[in-house]
Amino acid sequence: MRENDPVTSEPARPPAPARPIRLIATDLDGTLLRDDKSLSERTVAALAAAETAGIEVFFVTGRPARWMNVVSDHVHGHGLAICGNGAAVVDLQDGHVNHRFVKIRALEREASLTVVDALRTAVPGTSFAVERAGGIHHELTYPPMHLDAAASIAPVEKLLAEDSDVADQPVLKLLAYHPELAPDAFLQLAREVIGDRAGVTRSSPTALLEISGPGVSKASTLALCCAERGIGPDEVVAFGDMPNDVEMLTWAGESYAMGNAHPDVIAAASGRTVANNDDGVAVVVERIVAEQIGDRVVRRAADSDGVGDIA
Repeated sequence: MRENDPVTSEPARPPAPARPIRLIATDLDGTLLRDDKSLSERTVAALAAAETAGIEVFFVTGRPARWMNVVSDHVHGHGLAICGNGAAVVDLQDGHVNHRFVKIRALEREASLTVVDALRTAVPGTSFAVERAGGIHHELTYPPMHLDAAASIAPVEKLLAEDSDVADQPVLKLLAYHPELAPDAFLQLAREVIGDRAGVTRSSPTALLEISGPGVSKASTLALCCAERGIGPDEVVAFGDMPNDVEMLTWAGESYAMGNAHPDVIAAASGRTVANNDDGVAVVVERIVAEQIGDRVVRRAADSDGVGDIA
């Protein structure tokens, strides 16, 4: 399901950055991954070429750590990924099952309960899930749209109780679903109701909101990771397709909305590439690597599906 008609040829790219790109930050679903959740050979080759060129690649996603196996083999040297829309930095090199949390930016229990109360009052019919560091828990009326079974099913107040069996596991995000509202309308209403008490965004084509702690976003956690490496925003290129990518695309010195991106993402990005199914990230990464250190490290896929470099 698309938010926007896909683009198959690119407009002019943003002006060349004053400083070389040192870090690539890319969303996964709808961006780096094709719709079948695979990584194309061309994309794998482009990411490897970037790492060989000394450009770090960070996966920055709304996915929980346990859903990262699809890219675990492609984190190269540093091994880190940003998960849960910035709620966690995860080391993916500790195995395909038990990924290690390096940093957690939790949504506190009291804030979670405040959000639940505010949304239930403003939007009757909302159901909730709680994404903790150890798994997802949800209410009976919440649709099981995730890739794994719930660890427990109960009213959200019980899931957030201080005496819960998993109370020691930090809450990475709260999920709120409404069966009737349009996705963007639900997002706008929730932001008005919640204010600065939590961060609210979405990445699903359904009316499913993702709620994080105040100030927690892909952008803010990426900024922390970059600061630790002495990398400034003007040395970062970012890619995304949905509203949960907007802050990251605005923060990065160079950014690209996918050809299949939501209108808000297109407005936020400094450039646009082709759709995820046409290897839009690889198209840009190949060009960056070629410009910075030459074609000798760029391995293009034999079949590029007719997609050329950005004009």
